[in-house]
Amino acid sequence: MDRRAFISGITGGLLAAPLAAEAQPARKVWRIGMLRSELTEAAPLFRAFDDGLRTLGYTVGRDLLIDQRSTNGSPEQDAAGYAELARLNVDLFVVTADRTAVAAKKVAPNTPIVMVAAEDPVGAGLAETLAHPGANVTGLTILVSPEINGKNLELLREALPRGARIAVLFNPASRTNRSYLQATDAAAHTMGVELVPVEVREPEDLEPAFTRMKRATVAGLLILGEPLFYRHQRRINELSMQTRLACIWPTRQGAGSGGLMSYGPDIADLFRRAAGYVHKIIGGASPGNLPIEQPQKFELIINLKTAKALGLTIPQSILQRADQVIE
Repeated sequence: MDRRAFISGITGGLLAAPLAAEAQPARKVWRIGMLRSELTEAAPLFRAFDDGLRTLGYTVGRDLLIDQRSTNGSPEQDAAGYAELARLNVDLFVVTADRTAVAAKKVAPNTPIVMVAAEDPVGAGLAETLAHPGANVTGLTILVSPEINGKNLELLREALPRGARIAVLFNPASRTNRSYLQATDAAAHTMGVELVPVEVREPEDLEPAFTRMKRATVAGLLILGEPLFYRHQRRINELSMQTRLACIWPTRQGAGSGGLMSYGPDIADLFRRAAGYVHKIIGGASPGNLPIEQPQKFELIINLKTAKALGLTIPQSILQRADQVIE
């Protein structure tokens, strides 16, 4: 190669490199819309979601943006929050429950939605089946076998004096709660426990419900999984203490906010796993083809401070099985 051809080749290469770089399309920065609860107990859950994103290599602000709005859990505020996020043209919603998924879908019918802890996505019309959602909604469900409530009843019975009556708090408007109540009632018959079902449909029903339980001389309260109860868990625990009721919750947040104990799915793990769904959708997967997964980890939490206030001694057989003891 002569000198002129060599210089010409070098010059062409130097000019072509910047042009090729300029031709590369900029990588899309996804915008995720989320409503974040202001409850103190919810903070670790959202941190678990953020941790899940970091584990997958995402840096918020560089690889993706998260548009957040605060919520107190009221349906009206949720609807307004999702409408505001939809106006920002977010690419994907991350939501918690069935109700919030419905609210997001209403304002943005075609935007992908990842649920974190849906109660009954098929019953709510959000998915055809868990294995094949079929639309733009996927994620994780908190839905477990109804028999888990029999386990909770057994734990509470062991912590209470022999022959104690136990109430069960449920929302009759929830199809899942009705199923859970049937399983709890069947377990109660097997154990010889006298069960007192107590209905609560609205927040205003809580105080009258505890008045009824006090009159019924129950010693314990089993709380079924229900968004209404989660939103008002502090108030429920306050009323439980006022009426000297030992209560068991289906998630750790209930025990952490003053309940006697909890046994059920590890919700932080669900939030962490939700990041994986975001990753798959960003990678091009269709939400309708991503199966809705159920909980894989379960945890037992005991609140000894509450036990002491109620004058209860938790058996060693329960303490030894606990994943966490709050002292």
